[in-house]
Amino acid sequence: MADKKIILTGDRPTGPLHLGHYLGSLENRVTLQDDYNQFILIADLQALTDNVDNPQKVHDNVLQVALDYLSVGIDPKKSTIFIQSMIPEIAELTIYYLNLVTVNRLRRNPTVKNEIQQKGFGENVSAGFLMYPVSQAADITVVKAELVPVGIDQLPMIEQTNEIVRAFNRTYKTDALVEAKPLLSKVSKLPGIDGKAKMSKSLGNAIYLSDSADLIAKKVMKMYTDPAHVHVQDPGRIEGNVVFAYLDIFDPDKEEVQKLKEQYQKGGLGDVVLKKRLITILNDFLTPIRKKRKELEQDPKYIMDVLFEGTFKTQEVAQKTIAQVKQAMKLIYK
Repeated sequence: MADKKIILTGDRPTGPLHLGHYLGSLENRVTLQDDYNQFILIADLQALTDNVDNPQKVHDNVLQVALDYLSVGIDPKKSTIFIQSMIPEIAELTIYYLNLVTVNRLRRNPTVKNEIQQKGFGENVSAGFLMYPVSQAADITVVKAELVPVGIDQLPMIEQTNEIVRAFNRTYKTDALVEAKPLLSKVSKLPGIDGKAKMSKSLGNAIYLSDSADLIAKKVMKMYTDPAHVHVQDPGRIEGNVVFAYLDIFDPDKEEVQKLKEQYQKGGLGDVVLKKRLITILNDFLTPIRKKRKELEQDPKYIMDVLFEGTFKTQEVAQKTIAQVKQAMKLIYK
């Protein structure tokens, strides 16, 4: 196993994971776990930034997210899965880092700006939500991660993490913290079934890894295509057509997809034909994941044991990091 560590800022346990998560990070995690010492975070504290009045939802979905991790092939013998709130060093680092970043800099973070707008917070955004890039910096640096698989929309988070690392090392004249490099996924964004730019739980436009075959069929049949393609004989547009976006990613027969595109653009190919093809392809892709998930659901104790074991391993690493940080900050007293 390589010396480099990977931590994924993780997934917020606000619901099961969807296809966008798989393409954005889960696929990378499965691929990389054979070559790296990989830490995977379930970010329950960050989930509370916009679910503060519904802690039970966050609590229950920790198990659901872990189920999705193991169902797609993340191996707890190769990867360390841990619960954020059980690593107090992350909260401690967050407090230290807040002194190294300004409120204005947090407001300028493009990812934060977009999410504030998406969630409609306006001027009522909480301090906890505004500063979650600092918490993510703590997530990454607590294990001294050097590589972080992310989607393109998360690049500002890595940039801000590295700004904090440089500021800390410069201020305290140390090399205790290391900068992280982003590793972009093959597919940076998967559009939602409604044609919105990004699949999202909060927008209600997602296909989940745990969705039944019937539910996937219903969602695909609602997918946004070309609103001007009213009749089968009409020429259709493939740009912005969600069905073709999914076929490009999931259909293994790329030559056939190209033929379908050409036929659709000329006219004579209906949306229903395309959607039925996509339904079959998605169900073929998700069937083994669903099967594994149902098996794992029978033993929730095993899932929690995996999380506790991973958290214990992370605690050992985090304690070493915080000792170095406090030494640099002159916070060791004898």
